[in-house]
Amino acid sequence: QVHVVESGGGLVQVGASLRLSCVISGRTERGHAMGWFRRAPGKEREFVAAIAWNGASTYYGDFVNEGQITISKAGAKDTVYLQMNRLTPEDSGVYYCTADSTPWGLSARPEHYPYWGQGTQVTVSS
Repeated sequence: QVHVVESGGGLVQVGASLRLSCVISGRTERGHAMGWFRRAPGKEREFVAAIAWNGASTYYGDFVNEGQITISKAGAKDTVYLQMNRLTPEDSGVYYCTADSTPWGLSARPEHYPYWGQGTQVTVSS
């Protein structure tokens, strides 16, 4: 079993930056690809980004503009960050961290990921 815990959400102003963190624990010896999804009020869950267990490969959602959102791994392979810049109210929502059962599985489909965190709220105020 793999446990997923996100942190770092909060209330920020338009144009601000925010970094979300996610740590997985439990049976993580084999390495796990990890990703982020978000759900805005009244909208479908949306893929944000994913990264391979060693950080060698990344995959971003279609809406992501270059430099606005970056996914990265910490030195500890069980920790992933989501750096978000130039935030707008449209970025508000609950952000969920996910983990795959394999080290390399990157996908934009939520059903691909068996492990999910509880989510962290991001609110961008204008």
